[in-house]
Amino acid sequence: MFIIGFLLTSKPIIAQTKKIDYTSDRTLKDENKYPGAIILSKVENQVHFIHEGIEIWCDQAIHYDQANFFKAYGNVRMQQGDTVTMQSNYAEYNGTTKFAFASGKVKMTRPQTSLETDTLFFDRIKQQAYYRSGGTIRDTASVLTSKVGRYYMDEDKYSFLSKVTVTNPEYVINSDQLDFYSENGYAYLYGPTTIESKTSTVYCERGFYNTRLDNGYFVKNSRIDYDNRILKGDSLYFNRKNSFASGTNNIKVIDTLNHSLITGHYAEVYREKDSVFITKRAVAATVQDQDSIFVHSDTLMVMGKPENRIIKGYYDVRMFKSDMSGKSDSIYINQKSGLTKLININKGPVTSVSIKRSPVVWSGDNQITGDTIHLQSNPKTEKLDSIRVFNNAFMIQKDSIEGYNQLKGKELTGLFVDNELYQVDIIKNTETIFYSRNDESELLGINKTLSSSIKILFEKNKIEDIYYYKQVEGNLNPEDEFPENVRKLTGFNWRGEERLLSKADLFAGQPEPTLTKIKGIELPESQEEFFDDSKRKEPLLNENSRLKPTDLKDERSDSIQQQFKPKATPELKEKENKTKASVN
Repeated sequence: MFIIGFLLTSKPIIAQTKKIDYTSDRTLKDENKYPGAIILSKVENQVHFIHEGIEIWCDQAIHYDQANFFKAYGNVRMQQGDTVTMQSNYAEYNGTTKFAFASGKVKMTRPQTSLETDTLFFDRIKQQAYYRSGGTIRDTASVLTSKVGRYYMDEDKYSFLSKVTVTNPEYVINSDQLDFYSENGYAYLYGPTTIESKTSTVYCERGFYNTRLDNGYFVKNSRIDYDNRILKGDSLYFNRKNSFASGTNNIKVIDTLNHSLITGHYAEVYREKDSVFITKRAVAATVQDQDSIFVHSDTLMVMGKPENRIIKGYYDVRMFKSDMSGKSDSIYINQKSGLTKLININKGPVTSVSIKRSPVVWSGDNQITGDTIHLQSNPKTEKLDSIRVFNNAFMIQKDSIEGYNQLKGKELTGLFVDNELYQVDIIKNTETIFYSRNDESELLGINKTLSSSIKILFEKNKIEDIYYYKQVEGNLNPEDEFPENVRKLTGFNWRGEERLLSKADLFAGQPEPTLTKIKGIELPESQEEFFDDSKRKEPLLNENSRLKPTDLKDERSDSIQQQFKPKATPELKEKENKTKASVN
């Protein structure tokens, strides 16, 4: 039996404040089909429900007045205050537990964001919304998709799980887990995450990203990949708009094109300028003739495009290669031309500090010093070709007993074969002290000679012959006739105790650096189950709900039979960019 009536005014307010109030153009009953319910329908105006700060409009509804529950159909719109609006094809609401469910083209709108999904659960007591059938959030700057998500209205926070993707015109984020604050666009990243763009790829397992300002920082297994450079560190900062990145503690900057590696504990990378600044135990390692050469200084700078890269180091420079080492105040390396300059930029008075920082190179048994030293390698073969010393050139080779063979002049040029010194030419006001020995290494005498220029030939890094040009004077003196106080030329400075014999000597005498304490990003608090009703007096669902108690589980996939098939969530393939530098 049908009873049809028209309601043009509101139903009288029931004394209990938790009762749902409604307005409807048409009301009818069908006790056979809907026992205990009334059917509300639109004629000109939509059915309108009000309950403790929430309003719902729909074309038709089944309302169970005594149970304080209704189902809404057709053009459903739900409004909470002036900040939350939800639209769907179907919804139901339990006034006793303040629990709502919506399905079919669900769209929830907030001032900064909108959420689109196929099924949505809404707990008004917790002020949380939850979906597990795939959702799309549209922010002012980005589009976020995930399989599972929860929205915390009090915090204006979305918490996403499973296949989270953030799509922005400039980049795409893929993450296992992500928390997003819609008011400011902050995204907190948990688990393996990539941020990919045309110019870079960021990887981290914990991090933060400001999706509106396009910058962030990353603190676990983090790396930033550019076309030919990789930045790694305990903590990385990244600003896409400024093409800038920096790293703190245990930094590695890998040059994949020039086979070089730079390490330290603080670095700055400028992508557009193609430059790197690094300090705190900064070391640059490059492959040369299948051997690694290491350069350490207080500060290192790498500049220029890969095909014309320049390395500069400042203050207390130390260089080590298996067959050569050196020290200087500063260093300049042109990887294209193969030129390395060891320079003393100190212009003040000579002090013990400036002497220790003046350029020195050790090759075999030979120590070479001067105001400026140039090492020239062949860019194709990567073998050392020559050494040039400008001003105050001084070469010392320790004799097998206690003396020192010494050669000095204004300028020095040395030639190498297979990285071994085989000839040295010294010009302008040259002086030598040479310990002459026979084939049995017996000392014949000490020769001190002045000349215009000299040529020295080496055999296995030992002085084999010396040729004097325009000799002024020189005599071979017996050892006992050659006083101790004249056995060292003016400017003599033996620095053998400073010589680097291993890679570890790059840091000899230096204190361990004080590392910056990094404040990490805490893991999110464990979420209680969304459907947990252990603290409620009443079950979440009304007996007339379309849902079953078994549907109320935090699942990674939705098992609810829906009127509308969920849209497939697009998946963006994670790009793998694994590059290794061939420097050990």
